[in-house]
Amino acid sequence: MSGFKKFLLQGDLVSLAVAVVIGGAFATVVGAFVTIIMDIVGKAGGLQNGFANWIPGGVHVGAFIIAVITFVIIAAVVYFLVVVPYTKAKERFFPSPEPGPAEVDYLKEIRDLLAAQQGKTL
Repeated sequence: MSGFKKFLLQGDLVSLAVAVVIGGAFATVVGAFVTIIMDIVGKAGGLQNGFANWIPGGVHVGAFIIAVITFVIIAAVVYFLVVVPYTKAKERFFPSPEPGPAEVDYLKEIRDLLAAQQGKTL
């Protein structure tokens, strides 16, 4: 039981739970914003009920297009406000180590040393 308690109280699990809740709330806000924008676009385009209720030929195209636009906006916001700053901060505070010699270089050096010991030339 103590292992389960430790698992539940780990920082990673709590952070993930918070991220899911905040992400869900953020998605709802972005979805509502996109609906407003698409309704304005629909009204400007002559659709009386707005873009969300656009059903050409009986197919609910408007709702799908709104969902796609919502996804693209959420992905862009996450990328530009989370991923890019995180990557820059990571490189600034924890720079990548300088690349050393590759394994192939070590193997060639060992081969050359062995060949030199046996009196052979490559």
